[in-house]
Order: sequence, then C-alpha cells, then structure tokens
Amino acid sequence: QLQLVESGGGLVQAGESLRLSCTASGRISNYPAIAWYRQVPGRERKGIACLSTTDDHTLYAESVEGRFTISRDNAKNTAYLQMNILTPEDTGLYFCASNSTTLCIYYNEYVWADFRSWGQGTQVTVSS
Repeated sequence: QLQLVESGGGLVQAGESLRLSCTASGRISNYPAIAWYRQVPGRERKGIACLSTTDDHTLYAESVEGRFTISRDNAKNTAYLQMNILTPEDTGLYFCASNSTTLCIYYNEYVWADFRSWGQGTQVTVSS
C-alpha cells in the first residue's frame, strides 16, 4: 500500500504563501495522477489540484486557479502544492492523494479521481 506523508502546513496571514510537500513511499509515476484535496470542518474533502503523471497536465479547482501550482519531483517521489495569495477561505486540512486508476476530471468546480491512498493531512490556517 502506497504511503503518503504531507508537510509544510502552518499559520500564515492573508496574502502570504506556503508550499506543501507530499512524500510517497513509492514511485508516484506508477499511478496516473496525484492530487491535493482540502477539507474544512463539517464538509467533505474536495479536490483542488491534480497532476497527470503521464504528461504533467494539471487541473485546478476554480477557487484556486491562478494562485496554486501543483508539481512533482520524481527523483524524490514528492509532490508539491505552491499556494500564493492565501485567503482565510483557504484554511483547511490539506491531503495528498495518489494510487488512482484514472486520470483526474474536472467536476462541479473541483477535481476528482478514484484515489485509494491518502496522507494524514497537514493543517493550513490563514488569518485575516
């Protein structure tokens, strides 16, 4: 079973940046996609950024398009989420996801794939 470990969360002020990391126990390129999800209390997790490992094509949720960038380093088996111009609405628990059988799709303003491996999450809090 692929293990994923997120890091890089923290408390920042609105307008600042953070970079999250997701380190996998195996090759992330073995699976079609890797993604970042965000969950706020009382709500389900929503996919906000996805990268296709076959061609590096990216998809973003409407709420983060233009501010967030997903990328990867195959040599380190690590994916990243660069988050710029953070707002209080970006506050949440951020999860890395991999081990899908499909590529991501854009659905109802978010991204989605049938991910079967998840990290424990890293908390991001943005103060106003």
